Amino acid sequence: MNCQQCHKEIAEYSNFCYYCGARQNSAPSAAPRPQKRLMRSSTDCKLGGVCGGIAEYLDVDSTIVRLIWVVLILFPFPLIPAVLGYFVAWLVIPQAPPPIPVEVSAQPAAPAAPSAPGHGSAQTA
Repeated sequence: MNCQQCHKEIAEYSNFCYYCGARQNSAPSAAPRPQKRLMRSSTDCKLGGVCGGIAEYLDVDSTIVRLIWVVLILFPFPLIPAVLGYFVAWLVIPQAPPPIPVEVSAQPAAPAAPSAPGHGSAQTA
């Protein structure tokens, strides 16, 4: 991309020219990403959903977040501030809406295959 004022080459994502400082009026090249929100998990919750929500926000496994939380409670901090911090987060972080259940259409059951004579059935003559 070239600056509209000084005509020097600048990066595509630049809002201002590096050389002359002129504002660049370029359309965004990609669609804007949806903004993430930190919310307590409604599906992955053991106590209040705080660790599950943090894990969803950071895109990591919730077990890792829970293990880090336990390590932080036991080692560098006293127990009372860490537990108090969890409950404050429980009160402050909003609850995520429950997921919408997906209805699975019931498929008709296949008819049972007739059993071959002499297999599985006791017939007397």
